[in-house]
Amino acid sequence: MENGSILIYQSSDGQTAIDVTLENDTLWLTQKQIAELFGTQRPAITKHLNNLFKTNEIEENSVRSILEHTATDGKKYETKYYNLDAVLSVGYRVNSKNATRFRIWTNKVLKEYLVKGYSLNEKRLQETAQQFNALQQTVRLLSNVLEPNALSSDEASGLIKVLTDYTYALDVLDKYDHRSLTVEATHKQSSFIATYDEAMKAIHSLKDKFGGSSLFGNEKDESFKSSIATIYQSFAGVDLYPSIEEKAAHLLYFVVKNHSFSDGNKRIAAFLFVWFLEKNGLLYRNDGTKRIADNALVALTLMIAESKPDEKDIMAQVVVNLINGYN
Repeated sequence: MENGSILIYQSSDGQTAIDVTLENDTLWLTQKQIAELFGTQRPAITKHLNNLFKTNEIEENSVRSILEHTATDGKKYETKYYNLDAVLSVGYRVNSKNATRFRIWTNKVLKEYLVKGYSLNEKRLQETAQQFNALQQTVRLLSNVLEPNALSSDEASGLIKVLTDYTYALDVLDKYDHRSLTVEATHKQSSFIATYDEAMKAIHSLKDKFGGSSLFGNEKDESFKSSIATIYQSFAGVDLYPSIEEKAAHLLYFVVKNHSFSDGNKRIAAFLFVWFLEKNGLLYRNDGTKRIADNALVALTLMIAESKPDEKDIMAQVVVNLINGYN
C-alpha cells in the first residue's frame, strides 16, 4: 500500500474497473469515480456526500483532499478526492448491485490488507519486543471480529482506525525511549470517583434518553457492583489500576465480559467508558476533539466481546494506548 500506487477494482460482472489512488495509506476517489464504482450518476454522489457532511456523520476536511490530477490532454488540474471513509459511507447509502459488490469487496480487502498482511517495519518493532507482541495480538483480535461478522461501514472504519491509531501510538512510544504501553502519559489524579449508585443512575438516564426494552439495564446478579469496586481495588495500599485510563479500560472490559445486564451490555459498557472519562475530564483533548472516535470505541467494544479471557491484559493495553496523553 505504498503512496501513489494504483489498485484496480473490478465488479464480478466485469463491467466496472476503477483506478484507485492510494495516498497516506487510504484510497482516494473523485466523485465521478465513486459514481462509476457504484453504477450511478455523479449528482447522486454529490447529494449523499452533502448529506453526510450536513449531519456530521463524517467531517469533510478529514475525508476530502485536493490532489493534482492529470487529464487526458496532459494538463494538470486540482481535483477533489474522497478517502475510504467517505466512499464506504456513500456506498452504504447507494442502492445498487455495484454498491453491494463493493461492500463485499471492502470487507475482503480490509481483512487481507489490515489483518493478514499488515505492513510495518518488523525489524524496528522487534527491537521492542513487548510492543511488537502487543501489536501482533491486536491484529489477531481484529481478525476475531472480522471472521464471523459482516461489518457495517462504521464498524469497518472503526477497526481501521484502531489499527492505524495503535501503530501510530507504538511509533510514538518507540521514539520515547521504548516506554511501556500502559503506564506512560496517563493521569493518576482522579477528579471523580465512580460509585455503583452513580453508575446505575447514568445507565437509567441512557435508557430514558434513547429508549430501550424493559430488560435494558436490568441487573442479573451482583457482578456490575463488583465491576465498579474492582477498578478501585488495591493491594498493600497500591491501586491495581493506578491511572484514570487504566480504570476506564478495565471498566469497559469488565462490563462487556461480565454480562451483568439482561440487555444492552455492550452499549452500557461503551457508555460508561465515555461517562467515566468525561467525568474525569479526559474525554476530550485540549483542542476539543475526542481522544477516541465513536467508531473506534465500537470496534474496541466488539474486540473485547470476541476476545478470550487470557487476552484481558492486552485488551486493556490497547484501550489505554488509544486514550493516553500521547494521543
